[in-house]
Amino acid sequence: MKIQDALRRAQELGLDLVEVAPTAEPPVCRIVDFGKFKYEQAKQDKDKKSSPSSRMKEIKFRVNIDQHDYETKLRHAEEFLDKGHKVRVLLQYRGREMAHQELGMRLMAKIKQDLVNMAIVEQEPKLQGRSVLMTLAPLPKAKRHRHFFSEHELQHKDGDDVEGDDVDTDVDADGDEDEDADEAPQAAKPADPAPAPRPREVKAGTR
Repeated sequence: MKIQDALRRAQELGLDLVEVAPTAEPPVCRIVDFGKFKYEQAKQDKDKKSSPSSRMKEIKFRVNIDQHDYETKLRHAEEFLDKGHKVRVLLQYRGREMAHQELGMRLMAKIKQDLVNMAIVEQEPKLQGRSVLMTLAPLPKAKRHRHFFSEHELQHKDGDDVEGDDVDTDVDADGDEDEDADEAPQAAKPADPAPAPRPREVKAGTR
């Protein structure tokens, strides 16, 4: 359609002629509501910027990392994955550690295994210079199962599991524990009978 015909058609419909693919050969135009078109474009750009899949988080490891730091870093990795972010795992060799690259690869395999319930490997561990890189992508939300929690999260999690059956002692009005609260009351013990009076002795011949 010629440009003049397209403009005339847009005017008849009360719409606008908008160029949507200026780099195409020939350029592509559409007859649309220009205001609505700009709104949809802005919304698409915003969704792309805020999309979790477009964000990459990076966590660094060392070959000789201790257990506490290792678990802390995995906890952060699980938090990122649980929010839908990808995670780039970076392991850096120092000095003579390059002579024992198998230790780094072994650590990468352990990381991959420990996060198997949260992520899939998008890029297998690969040596680049003095570093090893691995990229993890989150599993579908319904399949994610975290294993590493902070002390605060564990306390909160344990607090939600406490049931009333864990407390089984009764307390009376005076604040003392009443261990016999469930026992039936005992009958009062009858009093001992009073002793019978002794008979008087009467001597013969006396008045």
